[in-house]
Amino acid sequence: MIEKFVPDIYSKSIYTIDYKTLKKNNIKCLIYDLNNTIAPLTLNKPDKKLIDLFDELKDMKFKIYIVSNSIKKRVEPFKNILGVDSAYLAMKPSLRKYKKIFNINKFKDNEIAVIGDELINDIWTGNRMNFVSIFVNPIGTKEYVSTKIGRVFENFIINKLTDKKLFRKGKYYE
Repeated sequence: MIEKFVPDIYSKSIYTIDYKTLKKNNIKCLIYDLNNTIAPLTLNKPDKKLIDLFDELKDMKFKIYIVSNSIKKRVEPFKNILGVDSAYLAMKPSLRKYKKIFNINKFKDNEIAVIGDELINDIWTGNRMNFVSIFVNPIGTKEYVSTKIGRVFENFIINKLTDKKLFRKGKYYE
């Protein structure tokens, strides 16, 4: 069971992911978490660096989604400015929004990558859907209380994975 928390790829940030290799491996859809994955909580709209990255990814013909547990008011500025689809109040680790994206687009499960900074809400959820899971370090230090609670469980899981030599924080791989 603990193996379901192991990400397929572990990258320092969304900016260090090898998107060309993902494309070569037939990934067609990228599902990003919002908070501390693509933007810190202190940022209310995308900055130029994020806009440029998403423009580049759209030029590469990726279908892009932001799937967040945040409210619509938090997600909408990112959705609108970046010109991508989104799902708010996703209730991750629920699979409901992921299944909806999967069914609407008719992608195969191995054509979708989930990218996030939380093992439980992002990686475990993506792995349960058999999507490619990409774990990144959080880009901000401010977190919601629910995320802080989740981090306690996440640290327990990381320690178990480290003990079993399945994952080690800070040891990046593709």
